Amino acid sequence: MPRQGVLSRGLVLLSGVALLRSFFGSETFAGQGRGTTGAQCRITVLRHAAEGDSLPSIEVDEGKPGEVVNVAELFKGKKGVLFAVPGAFTPTCSEKHLPGYIEKAEDLKAAGAEVVACVSVNDAFVMKAWGEQQKAEGKVRMLADAKCELTKALDMELDASAKLGNIRSERYAMIIDDGKITKIATGEDSFAPEILAALK
Repeated sequence: MPRQGVLSRGLVLLSGVALLRSFFGSETFAGQGRGTTGAQCRITVLRHAAEGDSLPSIEVDEGKPGEVVNVAELFKGKKGVLFAVPGAFTPTCSEKHLPGYIEKAEDLKAAGAEVVACVSVNDAFVMKAWGEQQKAEGKVRMLADAKCELTKALDMELDASAKLGNIRSERYAMIIDDGKITKIATGEDSFAPEILAALK
C-alpha cells in the first residue's frame, strides 16, 4: 500500500478517536451513579444511594398534582428523615412503617429531626388520603413520587409488578443533614425505632 494511503487512513482513525472522546467525555457523576475516568468512554451506572451522597434536586408532589416540593431544598440547612414505602395503604406500610413515624414524631423532633417525610410511588391524591387516614398532618409530610423520578435517581426501584402492577420504591429510610445522607437503612431497619436510635 502506498505510504500516502497509510497516512490518510491513520489520520482518519485518529480523527475518529478524537470525535468519540469529545462525544462521550471523560467522567463525572455525583449522587446517582459513577462513570469511568481518563480517556475511556463515559458509562453512567446507576447505584443505590449511599451515605455521604447529596440528595438529588428533584421535585415531587405534595397534596395534589402540580403542588411540588424539591427534595433537596426541603432538607437544605435542616436535619431530618426521609423514608420510603412500596405503596400507600398496603399492609406493612399502613400497619407499621408510617404509623411508627407518626407515633414517634415528638421523639424524632426532640432528637433533632426538623423534617420527617414519607415518599412513595403513588399519586398525590392517594398520598394525601393516606396521610389523612393515618393522621399524619403536622407530623409526617406525605410526598408523591408519581413519575418515579426520585426513586430512579436514588436507584431504589422495586419491581412490584406481580403484586402492585408496576415499579415502586424499595422500603428505606435516610437521615439527612443539610441535604446530605448521613445514614441509610433498608427493610425493617428503616422503621422508626431504629432510625430514632440512630438520631440520638
